[in-house]
Amino acid sequence: MNRILRPLVLASAILLCASGAHSQSQEIKGHLVIIGGGDRTSAIMNRFIELAGGGEKGRIIVIPLASGTPDTSGMELTAEFKSKGVRNVEWLLFTREQALSEEFADKFNGATGVFFGGGDQARITRVIVGTPVQRKLKELYKDGAVIGGTSAGAAIMSRVMITGDELINKDTRNIFVSIRKGNVQTIEGLGFLDDVIVDQHFVKRRRLNRLISVVLEHPELPGIGIDESTSIIVSPGGIYEVLGEGTVMVFDARDAKNIHTDTHGNLAARGIRMDIFSSGERFSPQSGSRTPEPEKR
Repeated sequence: MNRILRPLVLASAILLCASGAHSQSQEIKGHLVIIGGGDRTSAIMNRFIELAGGGEKGRIIVIPLASGTPDTSGMELTAEFKSKGVRNVEWLLFTREQALSEEFADKFNGATGVFFGGGDQARITRVIVGTPVQRKLKELYKDGAVIGGTSAGAAIMSRVMITGDELINKDTRNIFVSIRKGNVQTIEGLGFLDDVIVDQHFVKRRRLNRLISVVLEHPELPGIGIDESTSIIVSPGGIYEVLGEGTVMVFDARDAKNIHTDTHGNLAARGIRMDIFSSGERFSPQSGSRTPEPEKR
């Protein structure tokens, strides 16, 4: 190729790629507020309400499906939002049969915010995955609503979801004590994020082993561990902001070498990237090794 034309073609290709990435990011207009469990700080909850349109104009729906006592959880979360000035908030408890109904999914029409409570994340996915309710929630998110959740409500945000169960280790007194292939159970989450894996209660409950295990089994997906009383706010442009009292850890094996298992099933690799972000910092997990220095909001 002509030496003059080659740089022009290369520049055009770069511009086309950048344009494609930009248009793809513009498909999503909503935000995610993903809380790692523990106490929900006022700053985090107030940000969720702000993104939902504010206390006067927002319409928030609470989904307490994960809880073992969903009625109590639904009432408590609703009361919490009301105490912060939200006038239009309700909680919905429903079965999979209801979730399979297009008519029931229409109950979410007009919602500007949807919040998932804590408990067992599998209780949420058993009811919602593959239903009109899941499609409706994704439509709301795409059109500008904010989707939030804490603890189990954080785990369901990614397509590859950690259930919290182990498949090999059955000693419930010593959980996730290894980095081992095939041990950490994952199933399909709600998939608001399909390019990362989310874990919660991260530093508090020492969950590095299980997230590193899953990342090495899915090296194309960075793993994001959110500590208690801490959140990430995911903006439409794919920028993640940390807000709260703890930290967020990101494990990235996309550039790792020699990912393998030994004869005992232990996972190993070379060159895994780890970043730790604190409140007020922003980052893009999809930038990989090109991640710029985190910005303060």
